[in-house]
Amino acid sequence: MNKTVIRIGAVVVVILLIVLYIFGTRSPFGKNNSSFGSEPRKEITRVEFSDGIKKLSLEKVNTNWLINGKDETRKNAIVFILRVLTEIKIKSPVTSELFKTEITGKNVIPVKVKVYEKRRLLKSFLVYRTTSNIYGNVMKMKEQSKPFIVYVPGYDGDIGSAFTLNELFWQPFTVFSILPSEIASVDFENFSDTTASFFLTGRNRHFALSDRYNNLSGWDSTLIIRYLSYFIRVPFESWAFDISNEEKRRIEDQLPAYRITVTENGGIRTVLTLWAKLTGEKGSVTTDNDRMYGKTGKRDELFIIRYFDIDPLLKKKSYFFPQ
Repeated sequence: MNKTVIRIGAVVVVILLIVLYIFGTRSPFGKNNSSFGSEPRKEITRVEFSDGIKKLSLEKVNTNWLINGKDETRKNAIVFILRVLTEIKIKSPVTSELFKTEITGKNVIPVKVKVYEKRRLLKSFLVYRTTSNIYGNVMKMKEQSKPFIVYVPGYDGDIGSAFTLNELFWQPFTVFSILPSEIASVDFENFSDTTASFFLTGRNRHFALSDRYNNLSGWDSTLIIRYLSYFIRVPFESWAFDISNEEKRRIEDQLPAYRITVTENGGIRTVLTLWAKLTGEKGSVTTDNDRMYGKTGKRDELFIIRYFDIDPLLKKKSYFFPQ
């Protein structure tokens, strides 16, 4: 009798352990339906985005990540998307009514995401960008699957911004990356104080400085060398993708604050135009003292640049003369 009880007890314990294991390792919504996070054996090596019309791939080649097999990516963008793809969790389910209102009713086109480790497909899911929640997205494993709001624990921002087919987002946020020895000339235009504008040339350390009318003398060549060194790396903060086309036209129709035209020895010209950035609500609009809008001829998009990054280039003509 005692042996029988012991055997029955042992079987019950085994069954309980199996049940606990099954329910302890499965997702509360069903793993096949809601496990969005990728689990590579070593590392994710390729990510593909598509929306039915366009496609974009990010792939690790040797130690570099490339956009569509060509241009090198912005490093912190890759770090961010890899974190999202591996740490993403469900925040809450989305009701069919809410999905119909915010997604179907607004004709939101999903971005299909495929995550690979070499040739092995790790995960595939759909991302629906929406402003209905602070996380900026709703996701499904498949068209017929349940929709969920997802997030990355410890990150309160919009992770949906990482699921974009816009190549500009993935490229380095760089305005200038030019060595001083590569610069043939710099034309600096100050539209609020035209007397502060200048034009300088610097081939083979033979410098010349002029204003809009005359060649100048008495300037310090070491200050010109220092100024040219500021072009080695000038980043910007972000693209102004969220601005409407009407607002973009309004900004570009205004008189700029500055324009900087850099010509390299090989003839390549980069024209950077800068406008004041306004902040605040209607009735209390002020000029943003920390950031400006910028645009170069290379790309037909406005970006936001910090004064901290651009200020070294915003010199007056008087800067080059000994105090």
